Amino acid sequence: MTTEPHPADAPDLSVVVPADAGPEALRACAASVLEQTLRHSEAVLVDPGRDSATTRACADLAARHPGRVRHVTAARGADLRDTGADHARGTWVTFLGPGERLQKDAGRNLLAAALDTGADLVAGTWTRLPAPGEKLPRGAEQAEPAWQRPLHARTRTVGSLTDAPGLVVHDSLVTGFCVRRSLLDPEARPAVRHEEAPPVGDLLFGVRAALAARTVTLIPNTITTHRAAPDPAADAPARITAAARAARLLARHGHPGLAAARERALLTDHVLPCAAALLSMDREERARTAAQVAPLLAGHLGADALAPLDPVARACLRLLADGDADGARDAAYALANPGTVVSPVVAHAGRVHWRPGTEAAPSTEAAPGADPLDVTELGLQYRPFARLDLLNTVTRATRSQGRLLLVGRIVLPAHALPGRPEVTATLVLTCRDQPARTLTLPVDDIRYAKDALVWRACADLTRLLGARGVGDRVWDPALRVTAGGETLTTPLFAEPETVKPAGALRARPRLGRLTGDTWQPYVTAHHRLAVCLLARRRPARLAEKLLHYATHFRPARALRRRLAAVAARRKRLAGQAVKARVYRTLLLRLPVRKGQVVYEAHMGKQYGDSPRAIHEEAMARGLPLRPVWSYAERPDGFPADARLVRRWSWPYLVALARAQYWVDNQGFPHALDKPRHTTYLQTWHGSAYKRMGFDEARVKTQNDPQRRRLQRAVDRFDHFLIRAPHDADTLGRAYRLDPDKLLPTGYPRNDRLVAAREQHAPRPPLAEALGVPDDRTVVLYAPTFRGGPGHKDAELPLDVRRFAEEFGSTHVLLVRSHYMERAALPATAPGTVHDVSGHHDVSELLALADVLVTDYSSIMFDYALLDRPLIHFAPDLDAYTADRGSYFDLRERAGGPVVDTQDALHEVLAHLDEADPHWKAARARFAEEFGAYDTGGAAAAVVDTLFAAHTPRRRPKPCPASRRRPAERSGT
Repeated sequence: MTTEPHPADAPDLSVVVPADAGPEALRACAASVLEQTLRHSEAVLVDPGRDSATTRACADLAARHPGRVRHVTAARGADLRDTGADHARGTWVTFLGPGERLQKDAGRNLLAAALDTGADLVAGTWTRLPAPGEKLPRGAEQAEPAWQRPLHARTRTVGSLTDAPGLVVHDSLVTGFCVRRSLLDPEARPAVRHEEAPPVGDLLFGVRAALAARTVTLIPNTITTHRAAPDPAADAPARITAAARAARLLARHGHPGLAAARERALLTDHVLPCAAALLSMDREERARTAAQVAPLLAGHLGADALAPLDPVARACLRLLADGDADGARDAAYALANPGTVVSPVVAHAGRVHWRPGTEAAPSTEAAPGADPLDVTELGLQYRPFARLDLLNTVTRATRSQGRLLLVGRIVLPAHALPGRPEVTATLVLTCRDQPARTLTLPVDDIRYAKDALVWRACADLTRLLGARGVGDRVWDPALRVTAGGETLTTPLFAEPETVKPAGALRARPRLGRLTGDTWQPYVTAHHRLAVCLLARRRPARLAEKLLHYATHFRPARALRRRLAAVAARRKRLAGQAVKARVYRTLLLRLPVRKGQVVYEAHMGKQYGDSPRAIHEEAMARGLPLRPVWSYAERPDGFPADARLVRRWSWPYLVALARAQYWVDNQGFPHALDKPRHTTYLQTWHGSAYKRMGFDEARVKTQNDPQRRRLQRAVDRFDHFLIRAPHDADTLGRAYRLDPDKLLPTGYPRNDRLVAAREQHAPRPPLAEALGVPDDRTVVLYAPTFRGGPGHKDAELPLDVRRFAEEFGSTHVLLVRSHYMERAALPATAPGTVHDVSGHHDVSELLALADVLVTDYSSIMFDYALLDRPLIHFAPDLDAYTADRGSYFDLRERAGGPVVDTQDALHEVLAHLDEADPHWKAARARFAEEFGAYDTGGAAAAVVDTLFAAHTPRRRPKPCPASRRRPAERSGT
């Protein structure tokens, strides 16, 4: 062992490295310490004394780096980490597990944070090696837990663990942190020690350290890398034991909320991954794992812990706790393939249960988690046979007379095929690389069993699967089943032990047997059956080797690189940056095309809003215009009387460059300058509640070039429509618009709403198209956009399933998510909920709705014109306004009740007839304040103003004084 350094030379940071993973791992750990930019650090190598090679490696490192590496031999039975901590000389101590390494600046980052904040514990992030088959984000070499980045988003110091619950709720403090050495002193009270053997001791040590620390600092820097990849099944017993003990430890220290959260995290972080690992095990290993884990879950599957989970996850955990290895595996498959029905669900007493025999006693309470095998929330009872994704398990695969014999079983829920109609099936093989190529083979037999369909097929792949041998080597079989006039196609779930007896079958590719000679059935990474063309005989193997050499020797590699460079260059040339340059330098020189109007609504996503109303008004008058509409993805639903161009395509850019008019409600691409000969009408898409433009906090924090780009884009506007003085005071000021550009005409899209209010017209044809009965109350739910740039998926604040269950017999719910988001709706009873997010024109939906439920979306300003009930369901109103800011207090000036819980919303809806008359005066004030200029003639007024050169001269109607700008009313 080396001589201990003099106290004057004591390091700032001691890194304890247990030498129990072999010499190579030990050298890698020590090297990462020696390479630290923090020079005052030491590595304390703790030798268990069991392996002479490890002892020699420790001694060699200590001899080569005196003062930086110390060799300590642990006493028999002593904990290696505690031994290292007792011999550490640094003010701060950190620990490295087997093979782990410190990031180069880890020590400097930890020490800087500790000295700046005076915290007893400083924690950063860590990464681990990927598990076999694990997919990593592009560019990443190692994985990290999903919960880690939000926890370490910024540097912060907390005095209570409730301010950073993720530290102890998840296994955050297993590595990547340092602790003040005084907390590790055996004489300290409480002493932070490794009281249990690893790995349980490692998992609990961080929790004890966090509880003992007066303050904890979190930093966003990566501290430790190369942590071992997890083995969910093998690690599960130790991790479950440690998590349960950590929850009890938190509860004893007065943190019952954190203890409950730790119990929930135990299920999601450890038990569900263990269940997913069952998919890759054979039957014996699966049963053995379930038998080990099941006893450990006793007492951990309470209703509170299960309630936040998906119904399938709850069922999976319950089955695993019951020791049902095959059932848990099937449920894990359903979690990996959402929507798959893997068990014959059965309805009982108005609820749907996982399988027959699991029905609970009838109860009026159906709280999530109360019955883990209650899967009513999935809505499977409402799906017809053709829309069910049924688990189709291959129960037998073998070779019979040179053909592939398959026997399978399809799960059949009780409600799927009532009356058991005649059923037929075919086996369909699809080429993976060319999905349009399929081969359909007959199924010898398919019949009903107790709660399943069982089938048998014998496929002569040698004779019938006529693959070329190049570009079509892998084929995926599926079963197409027809019954009761409905057809579904289901892939074949299989296990390696089932498919192995099938062996190999002879192949006859059309390009000859040099391309392949054997059809080999196998199981994919997604646990589905497939067949692959392989080269097994000598001629085919030789041809394969020659082909590999021809495509991989140096000239071929150089050719591939050149082709890749050409493809990348072509991609760049087709990119928006190049197109914008060509547009500015060449296309803007093109002459104007008189009368050409380019329309766009919501960045090409819809044919609707005010641009549609203006277009239809101009077409109805027969004006000599050349309309062009842009679309983002597909032209479906766009007008046939206009030329259609895809957004950012070359025809789109040419149309913009030559147009006499631009009309849109959101903003043409900022990178495209407006031609000198073009008049740009910005109709905008709604009055402002949240702060917009230069009033946004996000914009205020942008750098100067970013703000200049926004200003340059806004300066392109020649006209900007407003519908009330409120718009001039908010949008006009927020976007720094010249008052002369503001047109007080109202929104053309709202002409339809004004007409509907004044004429009391019957329900529009859309009601019949959606199948809405005349006696149902139509409720439109339209929440605002809550995401940021690039945000797509939305989680609706409204529990749609619960709404349908309580009001489905009297109401129809139309759900329209924001056009920049998408929301997945749960399955509900037919006719109770309709997703109308893809409907082009929201004005048609507003005219159909009897009640609008929104939060603070600008749609509330439009709907108020109809003088129909308006409800603001805004659970996050205070948080949203604190984050985005607002121009007024919604609770004080709303045109309808503002509620923050679904219970309150249901109460309002249930008594709407009695309550709504009290809101009529407020709704009228709301409509007047935010829609004073919406009088029903906006489209005509805009066409008269914008297309004056193409409109027959007629005497304009005088503008009412209430719609004149202040300067006009004062005579200046």
